[in-house]
Amino acid sequence: MDSATSDARTPLGASADNGLKIVVVGGFGVGKTTLVRSVSEIRPLNTEETMTKAGEAVDDISEVRGKSATTVAFDFGRITLDARNVLYLFGAPGQERFWFLWDRLFSGTLGAVVLVDTRRIGDSWYAIDRLEHHGTPFIVACNDFGGPTYAPQQIREALDLDPHVPLLDCDARSRASAKQVLITLVEHVKSSYDAQGPARPQVPAPHQELAL
Repeated sequence: MDSATSDARTPLGASADNGLKIVVVGGFGVGKTTLVRSVSEIRPLNTEETMTKAGEAVDDISEVRGKSATTVAFDFGRITLDARNVLYLFGAPGQERFWFLWDRLFSGTLGAVVLVDTRRIGDSWYAIDRLEHHGTPFIVACNDFGGPTYAPQQIREALDLDPHVPLLDCDARSRASAKQVLITLVEHVKSSYDAQGPARPQVPAPHQELAL
């Protein structure tokens, strides 16, 4: 059964008292909206609008010819970690004309997922640059578009990634795959903050069985 239909009214538990903000960023058409939709336990809020011929003069769609709609503000979803902790997911728009929204979305963010299309690796540079500027922990997830296969080290070198930044493959259409991306992010954020000592923010231990 479609998760967007079956879980549309999933209530927030009465014991939940810790909301953790996660942002999904990346280039235009890399699958951010799809990832939020696939993993959210509620019907996600999407701000997609139909793409028009006029928009072709503004947004480069040469590499995403099959794309018919685009996010113009952000996507929003939710996923429960445990009885007290909830992840709030924000998918950022990918077009350059909406980048001014990113700094606001990054405010108060626990961590971020940089979604990458390996056919267009350069489209992810800006996202990584802004996250590093804000000091926001992040991971990189390569969405499967059936393009050429690159070794992890090749991707790391192309993105100039720090060796400690996790890199994994994913299929944004798959709930299980999207769930693993979030687990990897929470694990990375927790280890990053644990290294900061007593003053670190409180991050829950990741659960291998997220409530979905």
